[in-house]
Amino acid sequence: MGGAVQSTFTAILSVEFIIGNFGNGLIAVVNIMDLGKRRKISSVDQILTALAISRIMLLWLVLLNWWLSVLYPGRWINERMAGIIHSILSASNQFSLWLATSLSIFYLFKIANFSNTMFHYFKVRVKKVVTVTLFVSLFLLCLNIIVINVPEEFSITEGKVNMSYSLSLNNTQISVLWFLFSNIVFVSIPFAVSLVTFLLLIFSLWKHLRKMQHTAPGCRDASTIAHIRALQIVIASLLLYMLFFLSFVANFWGSLFLKKNMMLLFTQVARAAFPSVHPYVLILGNTKLRKAFLSVQLWLRGRHKDGDPGLQRTRA
Repeated sequence: MGGAVQSTFTAILSVEFIIGNFGNGLIAVVNIMDLGKRRKISSVDQILTALAISRIMLLWLVLLNWWLSVLYPGRWINERMAGIIHSILSASNQFSLWLATSLSIFYLFKIANFSNTMFHYFKVRVKKVVTVTLFVSLFLLCLNIIVINVPEEFSITEGKVNMSYSLSLNNTQISVLWFLFSNIVFVSIPFAVSLVTFLLLIFSLWKHLRKMQHTAPGCRDASTIAHIRALQIVIASLLLYMLFFLSFVANFWGSLFLKKNMMLLFTQVARAAFPSVHPYVLILGNTKLRKAFLSVQLWLRGRHKDGDPGLQRTRA
């Protein structure tokens, strides 16, 4: 039973890896080709390209870590190697999350409209706001790497957690739990920022619709459409973001209470869903990327029809 479940999770992760690389690769290739043609690239395309490339790297790291742990469990890795791998995966995760958060911030300041002076000040300087956000994310990223490596600096041989029971943890388990807990804390920061951008977009759309009811009832202007499209992207992003965040929480509790690895396998698959599925949300919300995606679909269908021997005999 355990082998069948592990095989199922491995198959799901492989599918996530394939579709994630395809979606992120499409975003990166389309924007890079557009840069080569026009010799310039918009701010949103810069964020999308960086996000796509970071996610491709993240997916390869997740797959490599997965296969090594499945093929060589407990033999290929020591405590020092585990710390390095955890640091690299954490850095990739954090950077990818903050790029997605920066994209939400960009949509907010480009689309939302408030009479607040400070909001207007940031709105006309949205590029600087995104740049500062990325610098802050780099600082938090470095801080996170330092924090998750704290247990390695101390010779902790055994710890005890006493709640309503007694639970003994060895040094490796404490390191893993500390890694998961610190990641939950640092992942919650960009998640909270994305949630705030969503609420502000909702409030901005509500104010705009109230204003439109007095001026042109029943009419949908460009601003309303832009609000709705941005909200669709942010809502889908938040749902995937929430799944990603909950996978860290489940992984933490699974490490505490479960002796089997099934929960850990599930959380790995759930965590990979965000960088794999989210690119298609971005593609559907972007006209240029959506056209490119449809063109690739038509090309693949054409190749499939041309390669079908039965169809070729029918044509002949």
